[in-house]
Amino acid sequence: MSFKRIDVLGLKQMQVSQQVVIVDIRDDASFEAGHIDGSIQLGNHNLPGFIESCEEDDPIVVVCYHGHSSQPVAGFLVEQGFTDVYSLDGGYTDWSSSTTN
Repeated sequence: MSFKRIDVLGLKQMQVSQQVVIVDIRDDASFEAGHIDGSIQLGNHNLPGFIESCEEDDPIVVVCYHGHSSQPVAGFLVEQGFTDVYSLDGGYTDWSSSTTN
């Protein structure tokens, strides 16, 4: 099993239809400057607690800057036993562009 990819529109539709866990792997300053409402900043400091606190079948969407760095993290979460993991294509850059139009 591997992670799936989702675009901004797909994530917005998912947010309407179900509970979704959004994790943002960008640095502190970028996260503080702007992030998807309800997202959790995920880094080495809170990764073990995050893994323990989530259910294996929770839908998880990993967000980075442009959709590249999120892919290995999504793969890692699948390796940890999570079954419904996505990488956001275009990352926060595409998300923020879609909300300003």
